[in-house]
Amino acid sequence: MEGLFDDLTALKLDQSYADMVGVKKVLNTVPVNKPNEQDFVRVHPAPACRLSPAALIELKDDSESYLVTPTMAANLPGEFSPCSLYLAINRQGVLRVWPVKLPGPDGKINPWHQSAAEAAERAMTCWVRVTANRSLGAYEIFEATGSLPEPVWPEHSFPEILKIAFRGRVVDSPDHPLVLKLQGQA
Repeated sequence: MEGLFDDLTALKLDQSYADMVGVKKVLNTVPVNKPNEQDFVRVHPAPACRLSPAALIELKDDSESYLVTPTMAANLPGEFSPCSLYLAINRQGVLRVWPVKLPGPDGKINPWHQSAAEAAERAMTCWVRVTANRSLGAYEIFEATGSLPEPVWPEHSFPEILKIAFRGRVVDSPDHPLVLKLQGQA
């Protein structure tokens, strides 16, 4: 023990100490939303890690998003938004499903949606931060200038991640509580 405290670097844990304790992190929550303005994010570049087009109903009051099956989408015209769902991760390793709206039935391109899609595409190759600029009427994209390490993606498949992200929030039948609410029956 004599001299143990003379060189404190000998007492420092390696940065991989979390891997040494014999535990495995369980993926039990995946938010469905756009990245925070302060977060640098990456989007998984594999086509198997995105779903497009998908039907999504976003409840502003509850800050919840519901995935709508194609069959139910046909029964709910005007209630959902067509979007692309991207698998994204921030520097802290927090996964999210990033919904980016597609042009509506009229084909009109919204600058907010277009700039979000451009940000998601750019995030497939570099770390980006996406910030709303109301004066511009679109999102601004900022690339990280440092040499940041590549993200560590989980071993879960995208379908497994979607199942976690939309647990209890898949509209797949006419008697789903959200459908009843939208039709004024609940």
